Amino acid sequence: MSKPAGCKRWSVAEGHLAKRADGDGANDVLWLLNASTHEAHVEIMVYFEHRVPAGPYRLTLLPERSRRIRWHELEGPEPLPIGTDFATVIESDVPIVVQYTRVGTGGGGAMTTIAHWERCGM
Repeated sequence: MSKPAGCKRWSVAEGHLAKRADGDGANDVLWLLNASTHEAHVEIMVYFEHRVPAGPYRLTLLPERSRRIRWHELEGPEPLPIGTDFATVIESDVPIVVQYTRVGTGGGGAMTTIAHWERCGM
């Protein structure tokens, strides 16, 4: 039996929901991977500089699947504010992998990084 891919707690220290001309305010994207054979129940907390946190935003990630999450698609206690910087903590009940991608305005240029994870096995 192999060790599961990923960890249960991740953080992304940067996020932004921008308003684009086409009305789609999604420049930042989270990619989630659940390589396990169990559903992953994921909670996302969002932290701001000048207000209390929002969340948790809850979603289910099917076994052996990946999923793209755009900030404006999060269903939960409140919509995320457009034009506001934030950070996130992502927690799952099974190990997952989290990747963060920012696409430049108008689709030009992209930056991708693996999210920060807490030490696995903790």
